[in-house]
Amino acid sequence: MGFLCALAILAVLSSVTSACGTSSSQSKSSSATSTSGASGTRSIVALGDSVPRGTNCDCEPYPLLSADGLTATSGQRVTATNDSVAGYTTSGVLRQLNSDEAVIEHVSKADAVEIEVGANDVPYTKRCGTAVDCYAPLVPVVEKNLAAIVSRVRELASGHKVLVVLLDYWSIWLGGKYAAEKGDAYVSAAREMTDRVNAAIKATAAQSGSAYVDLRAAFKGPSFGYLETHYLSSDGDHPNLAGHQAIARATEAVIEKALHI
Repeated sequence: MGFLCALAILAVLSSVTSACGTSSSQSKSSSATSTSGASGTRSIVALGDSVPRGTNCDCEPYPLLSADGLTATSGQRVTATNDSVAGYTTSGVLRQLNSDEAVIEHVSKADAVEIEVGANDVPYTKRCGTAVDCYAPLVPVVEKNLAAIVSRVRELASGHKVLVVLLDYWSIWLGGKYAAEKGDAYVSAAREMTDRVNAAIKATAAQSGSAYVDLRAAFKGPSFGYLETHYLSSDGDHPNLAGHQAIARATEAVIEKALHI
């Protein structure tokens, strides 16, 4: 069963890491075949930080690419609205969902919501340096806010079934060779804090019944044995085109698997 078939069944059953950016939406409508009216269209909304926003990549970011991919595999129309904001923390997304009327409208009508946020809640600082214990108290706040974000998305979409997709990070700080240039202590601390933030994201997905996308595996391989430099832009922090394509593929696969259940 493809993405669109699964979403159609759900509709019937329910009856049926960054610099500050703009909050304006990126939108895309992809159509491989003609469809009759809005009832033939399924929508994705993306929320989060500079990664889904596409910061420092002069390219189409993964939320729009995932709509393209799902359109290609389903042969039907999938739209994407990118409401992510560079620099956002989990508190920023939660605030969006409670006060931004445009975002509230988008989410209320969405069939799937892709959420990637949390890295900016635990930024590298000179004060903490590579002391993991200094950053550790920040992680429970990430998990608490993520749970509230998922709950709010479901509340807004209460008139129909919505698939919530939580994505984690390959690294919440610099990655690949850019991290290695900072020294072994930096690499170790970045790995440990990424583990903790990703664990919070994965736990939230499990507890809330959301889908989960493992981007560390997508970038580093199943055993996390590869450097992800070739997926990063020159700032060492954000994905390049190849990185966004890899995220889109991983996200599409998880969405289709989740909707087969």
